[in-house]
Amino acid sequence: MISVRVAKKSSETEDIASFELVPVEGTLPEFTAGAHVDVHLPSGLIRQYSLLNAPNEVAGYRIAVLQETAGRGGSLEMHRKVHQGDCLAISAPRNAFRLADNADSSVLIAGGIGITPMLAMTEELWRRKTDFVLHYLSRSRGRAAFLALLEDRPFASSIHFSFDDEATSPIDLASLIGPSAPRRHLYVCGPSGMINAVRSRAVQTGWDEAVVHSEQFTPVAPVLRPEQQGFEVVIRSKSASYFIPPDKTIAQVLKENGMRIPTSCEQGICGTCLTRVIEGIPEHRDQLLTDEERAMNQEMTICCSRALSPRLVLDL
Repeated sequence: MISVRVAKKSSETEDIASFELVPVEGTLPEFTAGAHVDVHLPSGLIRQYSLLNAPNEVAGYRIAVLQETAGRGGSLEMHRKVHQGDCLAISAPRNAFRLADNADSSVLIAGGIGITPMLAMTEELWRRKTDFVLHYLSRSRGRAAFLALLEDRPFASSIHFSFDDEATSPIDLASLIGPSAPRRHLYVCGPSGMINAVRSRAVQTGWDEAVVHSEQFTPVAPVLRPEQQGFEVVIRSKSASYFIPPDKTIAQVLKENGMRIPTSCEQGICGTCLTRVIEGIPEHRDQLLTDEERAMNQEMTICCSRALSPRLVLDL
């Protein structure tokens, strides 16, 4: 855990606030573009926020939070109860949305608050001197955070804005995505509906799924099936077996039985609870692993994923 102080809190739009975090002592760990940190709120809630400053700016971290009145409470607490001068605990940066090292060109598509990781990513791509284009989609100019910042960057000509209230026709996703090409990667971040639409359209137009990367901040609602059954989980280190009923997660059951299980988002987004699978077939419900990683069935997020086999043996 890292102790930080809120050096500055700013209103970016009517419902987005940014926070500049500086270390209480020492220095902050380095990070890569696309990384996020866990923020431990005074209430005990833990939420993940992307680092939006350039990776070479290590004096502090900068995050932005969209206030969601219908959310799970974290964004409201950040907006209403966290102020300049307050101290918070955060995790070291983790990155599940990193830029490909071998890309010659990149297409970035951001929707709403999904712009936050893209800010750091565009800075890094510009530093690398590789070709890129950023499409920033927002409901209106007034709700587009960091608009002035982007318009003032030396790579502003590579940024294209689209505002719903100014549009004369629906967005043509195929035009935004563009054609696939060798060593070209596509990155998309924003609401789940937009991400799904972009990913689907990209594959339809010939993009390989392996070069299409996405990150979303709102979890996908779990699929509840009437026929869903419980299953057995065996913990190798304890030679202990636990039954996981249909209405509880693996992490919940293990915690109820006295095990210390690190969790954070509890939605399969952050990777805190990622656990090695020794035996059995997981039913992956996370938003973290790639399709290739899921097919290998070597790891799973025990905060939300379940089992396709009657029994799982976990390396815990």
